[in-house]
Amino acid sequence: MKIIPRFHEFADQQTLCRELSQRICAALQEAIEARGTASLVVSGGSTPVPLFAALAEISIEWDRVFITLADERWVEVSDRASNEALVREHLLRGQAKAAHFKGLKNSHESAMAGERECEEVLARLPLPFDFVILGMGQDGHTASLFPGAERLGEALDMNSGKLCVAMTPVTAPHERMTLTLPALLHSRRICFHLAGKEKREVYERALAGDSIEEMPVRAVLGQDLVPVDVYWAAE
Repeated sequence: MKIIPRFHEFADQQTLCRELSQRICAALQEAIEARGTASLVVSGGSTPVPLFAALAEISIEWDRVFITLADERWVEVSDRASNEALVREHLLRGQAKAAHFKGLKNSHESAMAGERECEEVLARLPLPFDFVILGMGQDGHTASLFPGAERLGEALDMNSGKLCVAMTPVTAPHERMTLTLPALLHSRRICFHLAGKEKREVYERALAGDSIEEMPVRAVLGQDLVPVDVYWAAE
């Protein structure tokens, strides 16, 4: 039986980020108390920046928290397109400065060449992930699970045993590294953080259809393994 995502609507992003940051930190602290460590998966883009700022102000045992990314563009950390750079600037500060960050980009020339090393880094994180925060593109992608990408089927394969896959989107720049669907679903909680009326329309279109190839986000929204929450505000 598919899990129906729980939709949470907020008046504005400030209120959303305050509520979501508190929920995330409560889950991380709960994991620390139960298992000694906690793991958090975050996404890039402009939407999570105020959420990162809110998280960084909350006092928990951040030195026991391991953070990684849902996906990464295969660019240097000095590049403005780097998700790692975004996390280091906006999340790994204040209270959260003590957290352990493990990026997906390594020294290999291509994501394909760096896949094995990235897999080894991810395998050393506390699994299952305690909290996964995802975004969603206008084309229905999440992480770097893009419609039409050559290796999308491999990244969605629940029996692949892979934690990450190198991906080259058809509709977006840069080669990327993405967590696979089985990696994302090997988690205790998943939350989509969405902003704007257009994203709500995309979300509703994703719920209304079945084709995962058309909108890969449906593979996360329509599964029966992990509870999914959607946090949305118009602005």
